[in-house]
This record gives sequence, structure tokens and C-alpha cells, in this order.
Amino acid sequence: MFFPPFILVFLFICLFLLFFLFGLVKYGLFALAFDRLGLPPEQLFSLLFLCIVGSMINIPIRRVRVDHEPQDVEVVSFYGLRFRPPPWRQREMVLAVNVGGAVIPTLLSLYLLTHTGTPWRMLLAIAVVSFIVHKIARPVPGLGIATPMFVPPLAAALTALIINPHWATPTAYVAGTLGTLIGADVLNLHRIKQLNAPVASIGGAGTFDGIFLTGILAVLLA
Repeated sequence: MFFPPFILVFLFICLFLLFFLFGLVKYGLFALAFDRLGLPPEQLFSLLFLCIVGSMINIPIRRVRVDHEPQDVEVVSFYGLRFRPPPWRQREMVLAVNVGGAVIPTLLSLYLLTHTGTPWRMLLAIAVVSFIVHKIARPVPGLGIATPMFVPPLAAALTALIINPHWATPTAYVAGTLGTLIGADVLNLHRIKQLNAPVASIGGAGTFDGIFLTGILAVLLA
């Protein structure tokens, strides 16, 4: 199908994620995941609230000069969906870090990394997932660095079970979160000029844009 209005694609994705999130909360899967991570379930909604608020905050890092003349892209294919990106003619873009999609999940991952008995195995798992995600990630003009939704959590869960089976749950979260951030965003910083957008945000523009959900799904799968 072809959706000329760019907003319809995000409306579809947001509705899907909203119902998916509702199901996770309703059936207690979020609480189960946090319990498996060794975190008190009562802290769940506090963290979710911080992520929701943080998803609206992008911290600018630096401005990136676009050397070539930005070109309008007629049609972009995004894993089966086709849409028309909005036009953008500026010669400069802002590189930023999203608080809800990058900063908070990273802090939680670092906490888990330093409070487990096998940090080296977790670092190895991060490297494996980063490699896998980097191979499948690609820049999508007007959208960002895109990956298939369920590949990162599956890769994180399987990697955790193989490399660190005794600490599979925290390893799956850390590898899924940091592996996606490193493999999709950090290792593709040299390709951000291809995005043809005013802002390139590490961690995405939304709370549950893939990085946060990748960590939770990886925990549940593991």
C-alpha cells in the first residue's frame, strides 16, 4: 500500500505500539520483566513515566553540516510500507540524544551491567547484538535508522541464552538495549547525512520506538 501523507505511517505504528503496550501492562508482563531484572515492580510506572516525559526531550549534541544539496525523495520503502518524506532544504542538521529512548535505557543497562556477576559475558553479548543490528540497519530518509522490529529482541534473547545462561534475563535487556543503540545509531553516525531531516536523534523520537521495547521483549523471550 502507498500512503502519501507521511503522518499516516506514524499513526499506524503508534496505534500498534499503544495496543501492544496496553497488553503488556494489562497482563502484567512489564511487571514480570522488571521482577526478572531484579527491580521492584512498584518502580515500573515511575520508569515508564520518566520515559514518556523523556521521549519528548532531545538533547542537542552538535550541528552537522550537509555538504551536498538536499534532494527531495519521492517514495521511500520502509519494510513493506511506502511513504513520501516531507521536503527539507536546509544545509545543516542537528545531532541529538533522546532522553526517553537512549539516556534512561542506557542508565538502566549500566546499572544492570555493574550489578551482575558476569560483566564480561554481558559485554560480549552486547558486541554480538551490535554486530547483528548493524548489519540489518539502514538509513531511511525522513525517518531515521531503521531495523526490523523483532530482530533485535530475538537476537538479544538468543545471544543471552547462549553466552550467559545463568544471567540470561539482565543480559538480554542490556544486550538488546545497548546493542540496538550501538549497532543502529552509534555505528551509523557517518550516515546521518543521508536521512534528509532537520534532526537526527540517537534513541529515536519516542519512548517505545524500539530500543525500550527491544529490552523488554528480550527479557520476556529470555
